[in-house]
Amino acid sequence: MMDETAAHTENSEAQPANDAASRSSIPQDELARLTDDIVGALKTVYDPEIPADIYELGLIYRIDIEDDRSVKIDMTLTAPGCPVAGEMPGWVENAVSSVEGVSGVDVKMVFDPPWTPDRMSEEAQVAVGWY
Repeated sequence: MMDETAAHTENSEAQPANDAASRSSIPQDELARLTDDIVGALKTVYDPEIPADIYELGLIYRIDIEDDRSVKIDMTLTAPGCPVAGEMPGWVENAVSSVEGVSGVDVKMVFDPPWTPDRMSEEAQVAVGWY
């Protein structure tokens, strides 16, 4: 199993797994391409109330690429009562399913830890005018 945590900003609380690549049967170059393409797909999904994508907002807590090339994603929302709570996982599943080589996608909604604006990247902060 490959644990590739979506933690590219210094403000993120998530940390990448140690030696994750050594635990995967997927060749390192393919794993890197899959990871980049999955992150790219996630960046096409926007919170309709905030002018930034869900990845830069810090709504993606975990991305696991399994040896069978299925992808498991833990994500959250800016607020549990978000009007698109029922639709957002489907948007994420559709976006990531379009990545070449992905065999399936399972999106799990989590609310622990709760999302805070500290999880936003600098890019997202600029997009919402906070930077």
